[in-house]
Amino acid sequence: MLRQEVSPTKQPLLFLQLAFSSTFFAGLFQASLGFLRLGFIIDFLSKATLIGFMAGAAIIVSLQQLKSLLGIVHFTPQMGLVPVLSSVFHQTNEWSWQTILMGVCFLGLLLLARHVSMRRPRLFWTSAGAPLLSVILSTLVVFAFKAQHHGISIIGKLQEGLNPPSWDMLHFHGSYLGLVMKTGLITGIISLTEGIAVGRTFAALKNYQVDGNKEMIAIGLMNIVGSSTSCYVTTGAFSRSAVNHNAGAKTAVSNIVMSITVMVTLLFLMPLFQYTPNVVLGAIIVTAVIGLIDVPAAYAIWKIDKFDFVVMLCAFFGVLFISVQDGLAIAVGISIFKILLQITRPKTVMLGNIPGTDLYRNLHQYKEAIRISGFLILSIEASINFTNTTYLKER
Repeated sequence: MLRQEVSPTKQPLLFLQLAFSSTFFAGLFQASLGFLRLGFIIDFLSKATLIGFMAGAAIIVSLQQLKSLLGIVHFTPQMGLVPVLSSVFHQTNEWSWQTILMGVCFLGLLLLARHVSMRRPRLFWTSAGAPLLSVILSTLVVFAFKAQHHGISIIGKLQEGLNPPSWDMLHFHGSYLGLVMKTGLITGIISLTEGIAVGRTFAALKNYQVDGNKEMIAIGLMNIVGSSTSCYVTTGAFSRSAVNHNAGAKTAVSNIVMSITVMVTLLFLMPLFQYTPNVVLGAIIVTAVIGLIDVPAAYAIWKIDKFDFVVMLCAFFGVLFISVQDGLAIAVGISIFKILLQITRPKTVMLGNIPGTDLYRNLHQYKEAIRISGFLILSIEASINFTNTTYLKER
């Protein structure tokens, strides 16, 4: 959105000012939703939606790693299935057999470690330590054999240190104020939706609850602070969360450890990763995300509720063929339509008396229930209001 008004190449300083200002307004909007107790909005992300989102995102993230696993240099930045596959098969001349060989070896090692930890829970450390071992071994191999000169892409030299403060670059006045507010609002909604979807996805895997209000406040404050430390709009990362989950992390303390590790690395250890091959990082991500495709859960939804299964498919194919945001939006829209349908077209069931009691139950569910002669007793499975009175009269 900002690129349509300001060129990042011709006016880089102004573009950075507007980007950081948009991040501030995105965080302000997100935190405001939390403080206003609007966290109930996340309830529209049903379990069916999350299962479809999780599977679609896992496939897309895995396909994106083909750039690293095949050694492709010119790769599409788009996330859709069609452009990714098109980019892969149109760049076959860039495939590197050395990269593919290394990728297969380390991908096999990571999958083996994951399988061992699943079959023998006491050996959970194998899955947790395999990514670190892979990074160390691959870095040593590249350094020893100068593999970067033989088709293996490496991370290369990265800038050390932390981002400089940027609070003096925030732009709260002038002709661009409306643009940064609009950009902040839209990007805030998108990043909040993705972050909460990722959070609820992993919450479902570990059977814990996510407080929507706290999530909104946390993501909002993160972006407000981030706008003052040279950060763009940030949200919960699907691939990094998957790697964290695959490593066996149980609590948020893992994020503290990870943050400290990243800070120490940025300050002191960056030269050690200069020879780390990108193919190993791609293999680590693929290993982490493929376990998030839950086929048994999808089959269970099919058996329980066909409409929810359609919602799940919409989320899955929407994420796969369009984008993460559009896939979630389509699934949520269909879920809301289902709720409206249940309100405006409520089910009615006939009740019968359970002999010897004052209880009345569904005649189709309770075979022992007896219909009262001369009376028709109905149960309406929704509140009666102006949206369904005409329908009920016609029934």
